[in-house]
Amino acid sequence: MHSHGARVFTVHERDLINARILEIANSDERIVAGAIVGSLANDEGDRWSDLDLTFGVVPEDQTLNVLDRLTTQLASEFKAVHLFDLPNGQTMFRVFLLQGCLQVDLSVTPAAHFGPYGPKFKLLFGICKDNPPIQAPAAGQLFGYAVHHAVRARFCIERGRFWQAEYWISGVRDYTLSLACLQRNLSSHYGRGFDQLPPEIRTRATDALVTSLDRAELMRALTAAVDGLMSEARHTAVSSAEVEAHVRLLKVPWAV
Repeated sequence: MHSHGARVFTVHERDLINARILEIANSDERIVAGAIVGSLANDEGDRWSDLDLTFGVVPEDQTLNVLDRLTTQLASEFKAVHLFDLPNGQTMFRVFLLQGCLQVDLSVTPAAHFGPYGPKFKLLFGICKDNPPIQAPAAGQLFGYAVHHAVRARFCIERGRFWQAEYWISGVRDYTLSLACLQRNLSSHYGRGFDQLPPEIRTRATDALVTSLDRAELMRALTAAVDGLMSEARHTAVSSAEVEAHVRLLKVPWAV
């Protein structure tokens, strides 16, 4: 007998849902502009890409009402489950999960503020304004976060809070990978560029994976994470002798 995998959404189904959402939007006179955002905006998407649409609304006080109407329609027609909302400035994002694990992200913005905040924006109808792009975190800021997390990880190990220590160690590793991405013009947003980093950097990050929650393993992983961070920091000139002296203390036994 042949086993069949669980059925997930198809590209054709995603296209149909996209067309239906745009149809609903075009029937609402309060929606005066619309765009595709995310990977599908620049034809960089693939079989697994989610659907990400954004709309400009007038008048301003109708923005959430428009989003609620879209929510009602998606729930009625596609059994969409509302996962969460995320406000960002003038924009409200709402994330849904549809049958077949298709994620649909809708966002609404008052028309006076509607426009791109990055390169992944394809205007479908209406007009938009030029917004200043969202800046990536500075290298020094990423390095500072990573050092902070490394210190917290060591304190958690000393306290016997091993799950919390694992959390902080993972943070050190992820900020180090983000720093590496920033220096190589790769996207660090949600780890998008991690898989494109050079093999030696990914190998070093693999050494920082925690494989069990005992003290010796957590110390080994923290040491690997700190070594990887400092190696990357030296390449990017964001460290200093004073910081390195502090960070070295995280890898050695403490007299307490």
